[in-house]
Amino acid sequence: MGKNRKMPQTSPVALDDVNRAIVHLLQEDGRRSFADIAKKVNRSEASVRQRVARLMRGGVIQIVAVTDQLQMGYSRAAMIAIRVDGDVDSAADQIALIDEVDYLVATAGGVDLFAEVVAVDDENLYDVVTRIRNVPGVRHAESYVYFKLHKQTYQWGAR
Repeated sequence: MGKNRKMPQTSPVALDDVNRAIVHLLQEDGRRSFADIAKKVNRSEASVRQRVARLMRGGVIQIVAVTDQLQMGYSRAAMIAIRVDGDVDSAADQIALIDEVDYLVATAGGVDLFAEVVAVDDENLYDVVTRIRNVPGVRHAESYVYFKLHKQTYQWGAR
């Protein structure tokens, strides 16, 4: 699957116009060279390299390969709506340790957590949902299996 990544708790990185432009250019093409970015933002290559490193260390950006789950051998994906009795953060920390969980967010309203799960097949998905339900404090976990992906984008930009 990949590394379990807990979102870093760091000091915010200043997003000036140059950093915003760098983020935008990397969203268009994460493999873009520092030299190319430097030309477009009118800075030195070394400056761009330092800014990108700072943005990565600060948890502002990650540069990753976005894959097609089916071509990677994962035939089942689902969003799991989770209700928790007690400490939501504690339950979230345990759920975040499950490799198949690739996205986990605390919410307001009738559901405490949403977990996106990518599994190799139905049996694997069943096992993951069972592991989530067995986390202390989890009262209810409801699965919403994905049939078709209509939109997925990472182009929302920086404000």
